[in-house]
Amino acid sequence: MKVLIVEDETKTGDYLRQGLTEAGFTVDLARSGADGLYLAQSGDYALIILDVMLPGLDGWQVLESLRRGGSEVPVLFLTARDQVADRVRGLELGADDYLVKPFAFAELLARARTLLRRGRNGIDATVLHAADLELDLLRRRVTRSGRRIELTAKEFALLELLLQRQGEVLPRSLIASQVWDMNFDSDTNVIEVAIRRLRGKVDDGFEPKLIRTVRGMGYVLELPE
Repeated sequence: MKVLIVEDETKTGDYLRQGLTEAGFTVDLARSGADGLYLAQSGDYALIILDVMLPGLDGWQVLESLRRGGSEVPVLFLTARDQVADRVRGLELGADDYLVKPFAFAELLARARTLLRRGRNGIDATVLHAADLELDLLRRRVTRSGRRIELTAKEFALLELLLQRQGEVLPRSLIASQVWDMNFDSDTNVIEVAIRRLRGKVDDGFEPKLIRTVRGMGYVLELPE
């Protein structure tokens, strides 16, 4: 499966190309907006990973040109700017997902695979639900019963993982690799602390309780029977 990376930062571009290649993708790398647009228009890509701040044509202009030309290839935006207005602008121009730098490669890979699975027709899946809990991936917003819930970046990533794998018991090792981009260390309680804090925000004061500990196995987010 072919992926195009448009990224002018040498270290970031090379890092992404190596990681995605090792994950089994065929990867092309462009280091300017003009080169990226040319490759995107002439190549058959399953996904484009597009930096916003590029020399010459910026990511906004590249995306706008692609959508105006009828391209429906999924686009994952990368940006150092964590502003709601930027995310909304990207959504309005036709972006499919948005990842703020710095990020863990495991999170980028998970998002890329999600986009590839659903394609353009599944764009509504950028809003995840469980009961009255709602997570908006593009606006980076969480609500429950219509009430806004403020999460840290790690809490948001943890909740996103639990919602995407809703009903599955996730072992601590998987959570560590997906959210913290690290190998699981049985001597650390970072995951337990994060789960406890997340429960305090999304479950305390609400019914039904959604996040459950499965003793000796891990954690699951599911509706009670």
